[in-house]
Amino acid sequence: MMKQFTPALAFASMVSMVNAHGFVTSPQARMPGSAMASACGNQVQINQESDNYGNIQGELQVASSQSDYNAAECDIWLCKGYKFADNKDNVQSYTAGQKVDFTVDIRAPHTGVANVSVVDTSANSVIGKPLISWDVYASTATGVTDDETSFSVTIPEDLGSQCGTAGDCVLQWYWYAESIDQTYESCVDFTLGGDSSSSSSGSSSSVVVSSAAATTSAVAVSTSSTATSTEAPATSTSAAIAIETSVTAPVAAQTTFATSTRQAASPSEVPSSIVATPSAAGSALPFPTDSASDVLSWIESLLGNLVGSN
Repeated sequence: MMKQFTPALAFASMVSMVNAHGFVTSPQARMPGSAMASACGNQVQINQESDNYGNIQGELQVASSQSDYNAAECDIWLCKGYKFADNKDNVQSYTAGQKVDFTVDIRAPHTGVANVSVVDTSANSVIGKPLISWDVYASTATGVTDDETSFSVTIPEDLGSQCGTAGDCVLQWYWYAESIDQTYESCVDFTLGGDSSSSSSGSSSSVVVSSAAATTSAVAVSTSSTATSTEAPATSTSAAIAIETSVTAPVAAQTTFATSTRQAASPSEVPSSIVATPSAAGSALPFPTDSASDVLSWIESLLGNLVGSN
């Protein structure tokens, strides 16, 4: 049995060496494993284990002589038959609008076309349009260019819940080298998470800022109100002091009435007849002519002088 297996393995290795041309090295792409062997056959799996850069046509050549190859289960045109069950630890987590950097290793150029697309694995169909594509890829005339091996794709905004479960979707790099009729594929398993957390965070920030602004405004209003309310008493006090210096102690209590009548006028508004220092006892005070309240104040001062002289 061993003698029969060795030539087959050597043949598979020889085919893989001839066909080793391209594979995605970042992000982590699907790799062959036991689940693939169960569906595609041991020799097909061994072929890809020895060189995962091989093409699908090379796999089919190996599979054509194997009794354990199950075409339906292998589904070889999806990710070259590589299975999600062998790659559960390699699932990437992306969000809508996120940029994903790709690195592709191409060991030999062959003119063809290429793209990267989101693929629905249950139907092996492309969702939407390719995320990036090349009409001429890995040309033998120009050689492989930098933008063919190092590039970025953006996760679509409109995938909805289609890729919420691991294994449902892959980012599939697809290169069909038309000049030699060979197809290369690499698949990156991913799940799509919503961007609601960032939106929620943004809303929360707005609320905090708004609240802070409201608090600041409230403080400003409060401060303004305080300034206004403390302004009048200060002026009133100045007026009271001015009046008190112009009269004698017996009528000091009555100055409150005069001050309140003035409604806390500023010192500059107080008539000079009130703030002037009275002359010696018995001297006549000039009769005020500004207002009735001034007349009352004059009378109070006059009475004060009379009481003081007695």
